[in-house]
Amino acid sequence: MARPAFRVDAVLVQAVIAGALSFAHLHDLAAAAGQDGWKAWAYPISVDLLLVAAWRRLRSEGPSRLAWCWFLIALVASLGANVATAGFLDLAHPPAWLRFGIAGWPALAFLGGTLLAHSHSAEDPQPAPPAPTAPAPTPEVERETAPDPRPEPAPIAAAAEHTPALAPAAPAAPAAPVVPVGPPVPAALVDHARRLADDHHARTGTRIDTDTLRARLGVPPQLAETIAAQLA
Repeated sequence: MARPAFRVDAVLVQAVIAGALSFAHLHDLAAAAGQDGWKAWAYPISVDLLLVAAWRRLRSEGPSRLAWCWFLIALVASLGANVATAGFLDLAHPPAWLRFGIAGWPALAFLGGTLLAHSHSAEDPQPAPPAPTAPAPTPEVERETAPDPRPEPAPIAAAAEHTPALAPAAPAAPAAPVVPVGPPVPAALVDHARRLADDHHARTGTRIDTDTLRARLGVPPQLAETIAAQLA
C-alpha cells in the first residue's frame, strides 16, 4: 500500500513564520527594555503560553469574559512588540512606561495563567439545588359513623299485661273444594271423558290421571284439568 505523498500545509507554515517573527520581536523588545540573557528569551515564551491558554479555554469551555480578557491582553502584548520593533519606538532609549510594562509582565502573566487554570468552579454556573417539594397530602378517609342505636321495643310480656284478653275465636268452617276455573266444557265431551275414566278404572283399578285423560281426549292441558275436576 503506497503511502500518501507529503503535502505542505500552507496554514501551518504561515503559523510557524508568524510565531517565529513574534517570538523574535518580543525578545528584541525585552532586551531593549533591559532584560538581557535568558530573561529576554523567557518573555516571548510567557506571552505565547498565555495566548495559547486563553484560546484553549475559549475552545473547550465556550466564550467567557475571563478567557476573552486574557486572550486580548496576550494578543496586545504580541502585536505591541511587533509594532514597537518596526521603528515606532527608539529602542536605544526606550520610554519609562515600556520598561515598567516589561518589568511587570511576569506577575501579570502568572496571574492570568493561574486564573485560567483554576477558576472553573468559580466561573461556571452551578446548577441550583432542586427546590424541596412538599409531601403530597394524604387523602382523608371518611369514616363511616355508625347509626344511632334505635331504642329497643318494650318487652312483649310488659305490653301483654296492659292488653285486654280477647274472646276465643269461633272455629272456622271447612273450606269448600276449589274448582279450577277454565274454559267452558261441552256436556258431550264431559260424558265421553267419564266413559273413558270408567273404562280406565275398570281395567286398571285406579282413577285416570290428568295426563292420561288429556292424551286420550287430545285436548290442551288446561281443558284436561277442567274436565278432570268435573269428573272428581
